Amino acid sequence: MDIQKIGIVGAGQMGNGIAHVCALAGYDVVLNDISQDMLDKAVALVDRNLDRQVSREKISADDKAAAMERISTTLVLKELGPSDLIIEAATERETVKQAIFEDLLPHLKPDTILTSNTSSISITRLASRTDRPEKFMGFHFMNPVPVMQLVELIRGIATDEETFKACKAVVDKLGKTAATAEDFPAFIVNRILMPMINEAVYTLYEGVGSVQSIDSSMKLGANHPMGPLELADFIGLDTCLAIMNVLHDGLADTKYRPCPLLTKYVEAGWLGRKTERGFYDYRGDTPVPTR
Repeated sequence: MDIQKIGIVGAGQMGNGIAHVCALAGYDVVLNDISQDMLDKAVALVDRNLDRQVSREKISADDKAAAMERISTTLVLKELGPSDLIIEAATERETVKQAIFEDLLPHLKPDTILTSNTSSISITRLASRTDRPEKFMGFHFMNPVPVMQLVELIRGIATDEETFKACKAVVDKLGKTAATAEDFPAFIVNRILMPMINEAVYTLYEGVGSVQSIDSSMKLGANHPMGPLELADFIGLDTCLAIMNVLHDGLADTKYRPCPLLTKYVEAGWLGRKTERGFYDYRGDTPVPTR
């Protein structure tokens, strides 16, 4: 299948990054969100990030201008209907994702491929709520999308070979590397990463170490580029909690029980960088640990 036009649902942290790399690779992109403000911010962020690539001589000014020309935005979901491939990048809540796909279905071409950027939710279950489970799969980008090289491709139980090959061809054209994962809770990256972050929160909760000492220990002792609590703030504590809940519910193993302190931060609305407070307070010139 020849994919030329890509529809992206959600203009947040992941959606704008996906729009960036798809447009730069030569695809026509239609970016959708329920907020015009989010769409405007997303396009402005793509523009700034492309400028950064130009300044580092990774792309030319002409490449940037052509990429920006390929991106259009819409508040109307049905305008994504003519797309060859749709990538849903909305919030990590299954009910929200299901509602998006149900609203899209009446407007799609018969051969449109549906994908979700979910980091943990069952692809098989999402696909079963559509009229094309054989043309549905997981298309999980890593954050930040323009920088990270990996894309997890997750087949649902009904995903056909043609759909997989078409999505793999898109990953190749983006210049990224595909890792094929089975459709089990949190797939590969988050199955390994999120329990580590959750354990770091338990280490803080139990008083074994402070925010600063935990992050410094993992950066200097394990050579991680970011400490686990700093990384959790970057990802979003609500997303971390949602993935841990999927692991706990889906695998029925107590080792995946979300730390109560993680739940408390989310209940407080302290979600990390996007709300300016999480395990660090970002409202000043320098991040300050909150515990």
